[in-house]
Amino acid sequence: MKGLFTVFLFFISVLGVQAQDVSDVSPVRVESVTANFIQEKQLPILARPIVSKGQFLFQAPDALRWEYFSPIHTVLLMHDGQTRKFIQRDGKFLEEHGMGVDSMQIVLREITGWLDGEITDTATFQVKSKDGNLIVLIPKNESLAKIISRIELKLLGNSGLMESVTLFEGPESFTRMIFSDGLLNIKIPATQFTKP
Repeated sequence: MKGLFTVFLFFISVLGVQAQDVSDVSPVRVESVTANFIQEKQLPILARPIVSKGQFLFQAPDALRWEYFSPIHTVLLMHDGQTRKFIQRDGKFLEEHGMGVDSMQIVLREITGWLDGEITDTATFQVKSKDGNLIVLIPKNESLAKIISRIELKLLGNSGLMESVTLFEGPESFTRMIFSDGLLNIKIPATQFTKP
């Protein structure tokens, strides 16, 4: 579940919006986001990264869908304060339960705040540095720092939206998510956040 925890900080995907040149645009109020993503997981024991592909949906204030299409079809839903995880097996989605889902719920609540434009110090993370389009976050909690040493958010121009997120889990271990085909503030059916 540690890997899933890491994967879901992935959130911050507010992004990868490529629909416009945002170099001189003011920050945008995010009501909804849809974006595709490619995730690369690098570990010292791997000859090459594990690559996953999926889609991210967010509806303000706190509805979230994080879906992996490959290599394993998995859906994480957050709606009305409840977090649920589903894995597809034999063509059917089966719900998973347990402490891992509970910990993801805490992280996802933080992510929805970031998606809502609150990339500042929180109870969990503090901003270590901001240099141009790069924001570096570090965990405040020592036990979380053993799992994630830092998070680098690469912003898309001046829009405040994310182009990529990289989570560093050790000296040679990281998870990088690159977002593409992003759309802001479109109507997303409510069922996308309640059914796998």
